[in-house]
Amino acid sequence: MEMVKITLPDGSVIEAAKNSTAHEVAKAVSPRLYKEAVAAKINGELVDLSRAIDRDVQLELVTAESKEGLEVLRHSTAHLMAHAIKRLFPEVKLAIGPVVENRFYYDIDTAGRPLSVEDFPAIEAQMAALADQNLPLERVMMKKEEALAYFRASGDQYKEEIISELEDEQVSLYRQGDFIDLCRGPHVPSTGKLKVFKLLSVAGAYWRGDANRPMLQRIYGTAWAKKSELDAYIKQLEEAARRDHRKLGPELDLFSFREESPGFVFWHPKGWTLYRLLEDFSRQVQARRNYQEVATPWISPSGLWERSGHWYHFRENMFIINTEENTMAVKPMNCPYHCLLYKEQTRSYRDLPLKFSEYGPLARYEKSGTLHGALRVWGLHQDDAHLYIREDQIAEQISEVLGIVDEIYSTFGMPYKVNLSTRPENYMGDPALWEKAEAALVEALEAAGLPYEVQAGEGAFYGPKLDFDVTDAIGRTWQCATIQLDFQLPIKFDLTYVDSSGQERRPVMIHRAILGSMERFLGVLVEHYAGAFPLWLSPVQAVVLPITDALNDYAGEVAEALRQAGFRVEVDGRSEKIGYKIRQAQMQKVPYMIILGEKEKAAGNVAVRHRSEGDLGQFTLPELLSRMAAEVKNRG
Repeated sequence: MEMVKITLPDGSVIEAAKNSTAHEVAKAVSPRLYKEAVAAKINGELVDLSRAIDRDVQLELVTAESKEGLEVLRHSTAHLMAHAIKRLFPEVKLAIGPVVENRFYYDIDTAGRPLSVEDFPAIEAQMAALADQNLPLERVMMKKEEALAYFRASGDQYKEEIISELEDEQVSLYRQGDFIDLCRGPHVPSTGKLKVFKLLSVAGAYWRGDANRPMLQRIYGTAWAKKSELDAYIKQLEEAARRDHRKLGPELDLFSFREESPGFVFWHPKGWTLYRLLEDFSRQVQARRNYQEVATPWISPSGLWERSGHWYHFRENMFIINTEENTMAVKPMNCPYHCLLYKEQTRSYRDLPLKFSEYGPLARYEKSGTLHGALRVWGLHQDDAHLYIREDQIAEQISEVLGIVDEIYSTFGMPYKVNLSTRPENYMGDPALWEKAEAALVEALEAAGLPYEVQAGEGAFYGPKLDFDVTDAIGRTWQCATIQLDFQLPIKFDLTYVDSSGQERRPVMIHRAILGSMERFLGVLVEHYAGAFPLWLSPVQAVVLPITDALNDYAGEVAEALRQAGFRVEVDGRSEKIGYKIRQAQMQKVPYMIILGEKEKAAGNVAVRHRSEGDLGQFTLPELLSRMAAEVKNRG
């Protein structure tokens, strides 16, 4: 019998009969892995466990405990859901069913019979029945023309359209029982692996995101390896709904969204205070590192964007204005303008690094169906900056920016992870410069001792980048900061500096935004803190609550003392019971409630209640001011 050698992740080597499947090898390696594996990686490629091994390979068995394994599990559960829906509603037509983060969905043409959450119990019951049958998921390779004929005969025009655009001569399908679906895979070996799932919601989605194409129904669900993991995720979703910034923003009088101006945030006075506090914090961090703030135009002729490359690589995300004289564009980013500012003077090596920052308005077009409160908007602002540096300054300047990232996210108690995004297919410039830039980012990360994951092909068109995913208080991740190393725009704009020997050299650019979109980050912060901001960031830091109308004058004196000390304070002088006033302040998540009765007035003291600590007792006014000042200083 001909044998092949299989190298396992720990470096050990075993032999197996040629054309053994990965699943058969798993049985020889470990009974536990044989039971728990959902897929395999052969020479780094994720494949079905049924894949035959016909040569010497490196093999890794993938379980649902891993990120890749969970994605396989969820993808297979999307097929299970589609199978169940087809059984219950044979007239529906299936489109696509991918995995997105912790969820999966399937876009479905329901043929005039809309599905709703009321249908979920029946669908879930059918899914459970199919799982109990432990149906094998079998990969079937079919010639393209045969696959087209198959789906044409069944009236599945969406599958037919997808296949017609494929360049492959053969098409991959998967069969489970009487259900066949178009898919590249891989999938779990059988439906018996799919025991822990729940359907979540239903939404509308245009076919291929095109408003001129049919409107489909998108059914969302989630799947996990263990029931305890599903329960924890459902609890997280419930907590996320409680923290939703679209709900809390209006309730706390921070901001609102209006159909008269979609894709933009209407900032209320309290929300704008919050915005300015965050912006001022960013300015303070940058001022210590010698950033120079500038402001540049909002709109420019298309020629500027052609020169920078954005017209060819980013135009679909730009707002275009056609005038009688010219084609104009609202700026989606500041980098071309900062290049123009750099070029206004002759720069010396002594001038570098030169750091321009800007907080002005930007506009990026997103399809209207993807807009989402403050998290995905048309009108945005960034804590944007561009650093012009010498090549020998790359390591130190990337290190400094990494320090800013750490300082800011540590202040908010948000851990983060780093992703290195490399050259995309639509890149601009010399590949050798890309390799140099990517190597420089790797060197900086390793020097900082920061672990990272590589996201191949996800870089900006002009340079590789570091993206930072922050984790909020309930464990969700948000992509926020970005650092991009760019050799290309200095070439496009012919930027130079004079070195120590009098020769002209080309600077390197670092693009960076730490908070990212201010709108998005503030939406994230609302949800991170559930609206209960730390004292330094609270739009209203204290509310003075007189017990009777006769104490309103004393309340005004106390409030004025707080204002003179630099605190943001309100007085609730309404003729309401003190219990009601306290509940109202608690609902508005005000950190300090200062309660005034006749006893406090007589002693010249205040009674203090804290939002989370409850009654703190009697304070002299200087004692309270000192406590609050220390809390603000520490950004606790």
